[in-house]
Amino acid sequence: MITDEDKERVRQATDVLALVGETVELRQRGNSFWGCCPFHQEKSPSFHVDPQTGLWKCFGCGEAGDIFGYVMKRESLEFPDAIRYLADRAGIELTEERGGNRGPKRNRLIEALTAAEDYYCTMLLRGRGQGPDSGRRYLAGRGFGSAVCRSWRLGYAPGNGKLVSHLRGLGFTPAELIAADLALQSGGHLRDRFFDRVMFPIHDRQGKTIAFGGRVLGDGKPKYLNTKETPVFHKSKHLFAFDRAKEAMAATGEAIVCEGYTDVIAMHEAGFTNTVAALGTSFSVDHVRAISGFAKSRIICMFDGDAAGQKAAERAVQFVDKTQLDMVCVVLPNNQDPAEYLADHGADQMRLRLNEARPLMDFVFERRLAAFDLSVPGQRVAALDSLAEVLAPLKGSLLLDGYATQIAQMLGTNVEEAKRRINERAARRLTSQANEAPAPAPVVAAPVEVDLAALSSDERFQVTAERELLAMMAKAPDAIRPFGDRMATFTWADSRNETIAWSMLATPEGTTPAGVVAAAQSVVPEAPSILAGGSIAVLEGMDDAQKVEFLLDTVERASCKREVEQIRARLRALGSDTVSDDSRELFRRATELQKRIGELTNRLPSVV
Repeated sequence: MITDEDKERVRQATDVLALVGETVELRQRGNSFWGCCPFHQEKSPSFHVDPQTGLWKCFGCGEAGDIFGYVMKRESLEFPDAIRYLADRAGIELTEERGGNRGPKRNRLIEALTAAEDYYCTMLLRGRGQGPDSGRRYLAGRGFGSAVCRSWRLGYAPGNGKLVSHLRGLGFTPAELIAADLALQSGGHLRDRFFDRVMFPIHDRQGKTIAFGGRVLGDGKPKYLNTKETPVFHKSKHLFAFDRAKEAMAATGEAIVCEGYTDVIAMHEAGFTNTVAALGTSFSVDHVRAISGFAKSRIICMFDGDAAGQKAAERAVQFVDKTQLDMVCVVLPNNQDPAEYLADHGADQMRLRLNEARPLMDFVFERRLAAFDLSVPGQRVAALDSLAEVLAPLKGSLLLDGYATQIAQMLGTNVEEAKRRINERAARRLTSQANEAPAPAPVVAAPVEVDLAALSSDERFQVTAERELLAMMAKAPDAIRPFGDRMATFTWADSRNETIAWSMLATPEGTTPAGVVAAAQSVVPEAPSILAGGSIAVLEGMDDAQKVEFLLDTVERASCKREVEQIRARLRALGSDTVSDDSRELFRRATELQKRIGELTNRLPSVV
């Protein structure tokens, strides 16, 4: 468990402008900074960053939050991992508290993995004997000389307990070596996890060593052995060479995804430095989201031309609606992988191949249809079922109509029949998954978001005004404090807004904007998104005092109107023929509120 104190240390150590500026070009307008949103495609900057509060908001797609929310979105991380990411970035060591059994600290695992990388690399470059010689010969055969091996920190694992002995001599405990998956417990003794393999170190997005991939030398099985899931390594979330490729992705707008370590290295060495690979697992939605945080144009999938490459392409199809990037595909001729093709043809020919990339779905359709004789009616039906199987994961997607129309035209059938077949295959998949899946974990209810579209125009405006007032409070809390008694009379349209307001007002005078945001988040987790800004255009041109007065008047007027509507509903419930002390008091209150509404309306600009 990460403590609140550590979380605040990380928040205070992180400059939101520097963080966002890693991938977004920001330009200053007044006290704020603007750029094009990293989470959707746009030409006009609508992404706003406030360095005072540490908050950001895109007025185009609606995404908003604080530094932790930004990293979660950009890096596809869960909240605790976002804190760890920023802690690593700031050089802060977290004192993570765990209930029950205490496992090795995260930083110790990374230190052990880094030491293992150094050892493996030294064994490859300087080791003597048949094993290191075999490793050097294998890598030289792939075109990787000593300079490439040194740059990529490639290594050789001798096994026979040599790594364990080396790391134990450096002070690492058995528990740390096992937790990092560098060693296995066997018969009461530790033994090396990797034996007689060429080692490819895997780094996180900041370049820290978190895992390894080992390629066997000879005919042993498995051909590739990867670090298992550990506290610092999750295969479905990490990509090989992402730390090296992310800047090139942002610069070119493209990402290239290969299938193997050597392919990625060969691509980088040939100048294609925006290349990555999945790590012993299928290309996943988390991989797509991670890439989408940097690349803004397209993802080029480079699959082998064999059956395994075809399956990889079909698995990737299910993510075409999970990103705004184009997903395209390149298959190299003669079943060559990228490293082989570059060795035979060079970078210029590879660049031509990349420029000729085809839509991923077109490639998958073509390969599937190649197995059928479409001149035979029965085979056209079978082909339709085959393509429906590919499209089944996209059931419910807005893209499905277009794909259904495409395959209907290709096979000479009607669109409705194509959709029926797709829905049928999707239903079968769900049934199969339900039968195979374990019992679901308990569901934690997500915070209830106000559906603005379902509100009346008055209610919508009140929620917007409330949020604008809260945003103003976050930027200048001391300017709002004198009006606490007045705010206590408001009938809020969103109860979370009221909670946020009082949590910020409860902070001591002189608290920084970032401090009041943290106080709000401690009681309403989604507070950063709410506080990230409003959209009342009339505020432009006002000074802070005028904004405060305008927002207080606006929210109070909306609050009064809301209370009047509630009174009318109560009076209707009492009945028109009933005259009682309760009804008289309600009439009196309604009259008082109507008078106040009139006063506030006269004070507010006519555009409101």
